[in-house]
Amino acid sequence: MNRATATQSFGVSFTVGLYGTAFGAASIAAGFSVLQTCLLSLLTFSGASQFAVAGVMGAGGTAISAIATASLLGTRNMLYALRMAPLLRVTGIKKVIAAHITIDESTGVAISQEKLGTQAMKQGFWLTGFGVYTFWNIFTLLGALGAQAMGNPSAWGLDAAVPAAFLGLLWPNLTNNFERVLAVSALVMAVVLSPVLSAGLPIISTVVLAVVFGWKARI
Repeated sequence: MNRATATQSFGVSFTVGLYGTAFGAASIAAGFSVLQTCLLSLLTFSGASQFAVAGVMGAGGTAISAIATASLLGTRNMLYALRMAPLLRVTGIKKVIAAHITIDESTGVAISQEKLGTQAMKQGFWLTGFGVYTFWNIFTLLGALGAQAMGNPSAWGLDAAVPAAFLGLLWPNLTNNFERVLAVSALVMAVVLSPVLSAGLPIISTVVLAVVFGWKARI
């Protein structure tokens, strides 16, 4: 096992896993039980999508709106799968497991090991995927139990955990003015539509902006 790959995988896994605390607290604030919160992390295991479910349901949205929003955020994982499939070449149950841990971090670490060879890329994927999964679920439970022990989560401001976490996930990825303008435009559109549409629908509607901006970028 490549030591440098293992070290990087652990560092990413632990750091990202800490975000599970925020999700656990946000989920309880949205009205989910500890069991429901933990099941979301165990079975869904897609940070942004999980925060979307908690945010939409917590704002009074329907389950359909929450699922639609979470699904849109999860479509990027399909693109990661297209990149990782030729590298991993797994079948059967391994393919199912690989699909479950194909996330931003496992894909990112795998690609970053390219200069070290195919084996290091595979190690980076599996170590990071399982590492994030383990820490994410541990800290989800701790966050949920902590929020539950506080009583009313909203009284502690934990209902702000969802937008704060989204901002933390998004901000480092805005690397140029085009992306920043798109992000701000989506924010303004969601805020304007919030009083008019049901919870969750304003976020879904911003997909139109992504299509428009993408179309203009190709012209």
